[in-house]
Amino acid sequence: MFDADLIVPLLKELARKACPIEKDPKLKDIEQILTAVDGTLLPALPKMLWALWLDEEHRAAKLHLEFDIQSHIPSNAKITDGNGNEKIALRGFLSPDKLYTLDAGYAEYKLFKEIKKAESSFVVRLRDNAVWDTIEERSLTKDDKDAGVTRDIVAWLGSKSKKDDYPFPVRIIEVFHEGNGSVRRKSRVSSKKTFRTKDTDYTMLLVTDRMDLSAEIIALVYRYRWQIELFFRWFKCILGCTNLLALSQNGLTIQVYCALMASMLITLWTGRKPTKRTFEMLNFYFMGWADDEEITDHIEKLKEINEKNDQV
Repeated sequence: MFDADLIVPLLKELARKACPIEKDPKLKDIEQILTAVDGTLLPALPKMLWALWLDEEHRAAKLHLEFDIQSHIPSNAKITDGNGNEKIALRGFLSPDKLYTLDAGYAEYKLFKEIKKAESSFVVRLRDNAVWDTIEERSLTKDDKDAGVTRDIVAWLGSKSKKDDYPFPVRIIEVFHEGNGSVRRKSRVSSKKTFRTKDTDYTMLLVTDRMDLSAEIIALVYRYRWQIELFFRWFKCILGCTNLLALSQNGLTIQVYCALMASMLITLWTGRKPTKRTFEMLNFYFMGWADDEEITDHIEKLKEINEKNDQV
């Protein structure tokens, strides 16, 4: 049986060849690879006994993904059952020179210490009930305030029993998000994971070990975390990777890795984020409904658009 782990080096090699797509000049001073990590559920059949989730009738696999935000490329992945621990998966991904931007599910202080030990950094959303001792409060610039930042604090993180979990000073950035009251917003789980709210206005607490970056940039880095959610939407809805071709964990892992590499090849070929139109054109080509000239013209047009954007 072919082992899915044999595909991982190829996936990493494709990721290594990727060039940044995001051109935001505000990110130029980060000097680390802006990286998001998150997990998403993939539907599984009741007969897939390894895919533990809610119960015997409701099973699922989980894709744990490490995502290079500026290149829009998945750089690492792992398939577990639906109850697979996301923090354990992240520990397996850790490598140097990355700035990990993570949601509140990864807000574990010992994990922060492991990220620092791996010679990387983090911007993580804290839970609403986080505790800290303030060392100093930094003044805010106009750009910080325009970005929604209301406080920039240097602090020791955690209660007395947790201080050893991360024994280094951090910055806690408080960011206010003003929602659009005219738009009906679906209820969301708070960062405590204990209640739901439909409030359109809310405040986020972000924690980071980067003392050199402005509060505005820290807030911007966390906003870019949303790119991994957009990739999950592309992966499930456009690539159609919810249609299972295998029932074993190894077989599903092979399917997912192949789909990730297909997405990466599209990005490397076109120099752009994958779009539905490009994916459709490739499907037409492989089915014989589009010829070499048509697919080449499509790719060349995408490259022309990239060149114009670079000039701007």
